[in-house]
Amino acid sequence: MEELAVGDRVRVVSLPPYVKTAEPMPMLRPPNVIQVGEEGVIVDRRPGGWGVRFSRGMFLMDEQYLEVIKDEA
Repeated sequence: MEELAVGDRVRVVSLPPYVKTAEPMPMLRPPNVIQVGEEGVIVDRRPGGWGVRFSRGMFLMDEQYLEVIKDEA
């Protein structure tokens, strides 16, 4: 598995049982706020996981649910 880093573009490969928002007051949300295959950008590393910005907001994601998108050169 490739090591994740801030600034990486990532894709969701599977959904956790719930997702946690990456806000000052985090909230648990149902996993359907993001979809398998959805792409986002890693913004930061936090104790609860990686802060990833998706089209519907920023969520904390564990690396087991993410894969790095490799640039097609």
